[in-house]
Amino acid sequence: MSEDAIKLPVDVSCILHLLPHRYPFLLVDRVIELEPHQRIRALKNVTYNEPFFQGHFPGRPVMPGVLVIEAMAQAGGLLTQLSADKDNHKEGQLFYLVKVDNARFNRMVVPGDQLDIEVKVKRLIRNMALYECAARVDDKVVASAEILCAEGKG
Repeated sequence: MSEDAIKLPVDVSCILHLLPHRYPFLLVDRVIELEPHQRIRALKNVTYNEPFFQGHFPGRPVMPGVLVIEAMAQAGGLLTQLSADKDNHKEGQLFYLVKVDNARFNRMVVPGDQLDIEVKVKRLIRNMALYECAARVDDKVVASAEILCAEGKG
């Protein structure tokens, strides 16, 4: 996609073309800011209807921290896909989460929260990207991590 073709906000129908994830594992609803090759801001609306709340935890629903990390990784994937020029863009290209460092969880994420996810490119290494990520609810950081993703072969 060329930078000229990117209209914000990027909605879920466009996200479905850029990421291979589907229900119940698509964890980004909208992209609201984009600086190609540099940073992205995306949203995830957390509702009681999420399937993981049935078992995590009955009567006291909490979004699993690993899924907050996954939402940040998916936002990183969107940054990569939206930044790719149209000649190099590969629809359906897979990127795998290969490393998580310095993960911090500052507060629980519960139904009714809106995750505001910011991902910045820290370094590009061949077919890998190192991202600096933070997820906020009501302007307070609820989770942060450095995430390394690699392009899948094939």
